[in-house]
Amino acid sequence: MKTEKKDFSYFQTKLVEHIDSSFPERSNDVKFIQQRSRWAAHAYEGAFRSGNHVNKCDEIANYILFEGLHFSRFDTLFEVLTYEFSELFFEFEYRDFALKILPQCEEVFVQYDLCDDFAYTTEYDYLYTELTGFIAIWIENNGIQ
Repeated sequence: MKTEKKDFSYFQTKLVEHIDSSFPERSNDVKFIQQRSRWAAHAYEGAFRSGNHVNKCDEIANYILFEGLHFSRFDTLFEVLTYEFSELFFEFEYRDFALKILPQCEEVFVQYDLCDDFAYTTEYDYLYTELTGFIAIWIENNGIQ
C-alpha cells in the first residue's frame, strides 16, 4: 500500500480553489484560510499516525477544511442569474454581476437559516424564488451596469 503524506500547502491550495470558486467574498481572508488549512493538515497527520487508511484521513481532513463551506450564497446567486436572467447577460458577465449584487442580496439571505445542507431543504426553493424577485427589482431600479 502506498502511503500519502499531505502537508499544509496541499490543504491550503485545495481550500483556496474552493473559496475562489464558491466563496469569492472570502478570498482575502488569509487568516481563515491558513488556520483551516493548518487544522486540516494536523487532522490528516493525526489520523494517519493513528493507523487510518488514506481515504479515512482525507475524509477527516476534508470535514475540517470545508466545515461551513458547503452551501454558498454566491453559487446560489450565480445559479439564479444563469437560469432566470440568461437573456440579460453574456456568459462571462455572470460572475462579475453576482459579486456586485451579492452584498445587496444579504437582506434576502438573512431571512433563512443557512447551513451546509440548506440546498437540500424545501426552504431552498423559497430562497431561490425570493432571490429571483429581488434581482429582477434590483435590475429594474439600477440596471445591469
